[in-house]
Amino acid sequence: MEQGSKNPDDPGQLPLPCASGCGFFGSPDTGGLCSKCFRDSLRRAEALAQLELQAAAATSKEVEEEGARRAKARGRCASCGRKVGLMGFECRCGGVFCGEHRYSDRHDCCYDYRGAGRDAISQANPVVRADKVDKF
Repeated sequence: MEQGSKNPDDPGQLPLPCASGCGFFGSPDTGGLCSKCFRDSLRRAEALAQLELQAAAATSKEVEEEGARRAKARGRCASCGRKVGLMGFECRCGGVFCGEHRYSDRHDCCYDYRGAGRDAISQANPVVRADKVDKF
């Protein structure tokens, strides 16, 4: 028995070309890629992950900017733009409204009052069930 001998006729032992077509030989450990192409693919994957993180940070920054805009426009009604001064009514949807638009049916309120009420009731009243069989 010869160990370590390579049989050139064995198709599992023949080196395969790189899957990216660069001309070098690939390895099954690197997914059929040569070492250079494998390293490049890892760098591309890392760059994509960085871009996704930056995109997530940008969206959170946009949310903060919108909050800053809303704070800046606090002195005006979010529906009609009328100056409200100190008498502005703040809604649960996050906007400040004048006396005419202070009710949720007067401005297009996006807050789900029914869902919030259901959640409050379900948290305040947990389900209590008795055992089906009396234990002796």
